[in-house]
Amino acid sequence: MRDADWDPYGGDAQLTPVFGRLRVRTLVMLRWLAVAGQTFTVLGVHYVVGFELPLGFCLGIILTSAWINAWLTLAISPQRFARDWEAAAQLGFDVAQLCALLMLTGGLQNPFVVMLAAPVTIAVAALPPRWSLGVGLIGLAGTGAMWLWSLPLPWFEGQPLDLPGVYVLGLWVAIVVAVAFTAVYSRRVSQEGKRMATALAATQSVLSREQRLSAMGTLAAAAAHELGTPLATIQLTAKEMQRDLKDNDLLREDAELMVTQARRCRDILKRLGEVQSVSDLRHDRVELMAALEEAAAPLRGLGPQIDVQLADDNSEDAPVLRRMPEMIYGIGNFIENSVDFAETRVTVEGRWDPGHVYIRVSDDGPGFSPDILAKIGEPYVTTRSGTPGQGGLGLGVFIAKTMIENSGGVVRFSNAPQTGGAVVTLRWPRKQVEAGPALG
Repeated sequence: MRDADWDPYGGDAQLTPVFGRLRVRTLVMLRWLAVAGQTFTVLGVHYVVGFELPLGFCLGIILTSAWINAWLTLAISPQRFARDWEAAAQLGFDVAQLCALLMLTGGLQNPFVVMLAAPVTIAVAALPPRWSLGVGLIGLAGTGAMWLWSLPLPWFEGQPLDLPGVYVLGLWVAIVVAVAFTAVYSRRVSQEGKRMATALAATQSVLSREQRLSAMGTLAAAAAHELGTPLATIQLTAKEMQRDLKDNDLLREDAELMVTQARRCRDILKRLGEVQSVSDLRHDRVELMAALEEAAAPLRGLGPQIDVQLADDNSEDAPVLRRMPEMIYGIGNFIENSVDFAETRVTVEGRWDPGHVYIRVSDDGPGFSPDILAKIGEPYVTTRSGTPGQGGLGLGVFIAKTMIENSGGVVRFSNAPQTGGAVVTLRWPRKQVEAGPALG
């Protein structure tokens, strides 16, 4: 079989929380920054640039925001997470306060109107849709009010800035579109981050479980070693009791029983240690064919036939791999998905060359549809063409792909050119997965 066929890489249940995700401290800090920025800007424009502003009204609006912030700081623990409605109310106030300030300083003509995107974006990223939509509607109403009425933009005396109505309308549309686009983009990124965090947590949980199962043999050997000393002490003490209790038949029988049972426990632990020493050698090193058989064994008899084979006839030269739980789990997961969608047969093939080890899992099912093929490996991709309502190919494949990549491998998904069935090709650098020489 051609190397190109084997190396497609070119040689290389939701609960509603009582509290939201925003701390009161975060909202308060952001508002203090806004108060400081607004104060600096208003005073700078009025006294430094020399533009006439309704300074009293502007400072009054800013002072209202500062007063609310001070009250929140004193009345509510800053470490507490704000409820969704509380965060929405605060962000809605921030939008309304900024709209009122803009109406006094030029409305839509004021370049600082772009700042309306900030609280709306925070709301969309951190709050449920019903609350973030409310904050967005407040912003939309505020920009509409600015379009209908606002004081003139402060400008040089004797040079009034009079923009055409059509241009102002265009500004309003641009601001609405910009805020909406930023909000939708922020929402999408936030949802993607949450899904990825959940998927990675599930991956870590599965990997931890597989590693614990793999380590059970080693723990058994360690237990046999550690228990040997206290059992020897018990046996020695029981023998001394047996000698000292010659005149007490009842207690002497108990001491003899203790000696017998302690010796029995030591014999069991000795056999366990001997078996474990051989088992560890077998457990830590696994031939390529044996690894494929181990991954496929739990799935035999579930419907389609599973053929496990090596592409090279000279199986004596097959690499001996280090046993890695993530590798066995990942291969088994891809075999399981092929079993779910295959018609009659799943083929698991192993191959190697001086630089790499390859494993290919293929089936005679409908294969991957083009739109799914571009997204496989992402969390929650759950359908394959021609098999509505069947199987997963979602979080399980993401976990398997992540584990294979963590073990140093690369995963590629494709369809067989002739049959159209699904093909999953795994590749590892040989030095990454090959076990060292056996001892003794």
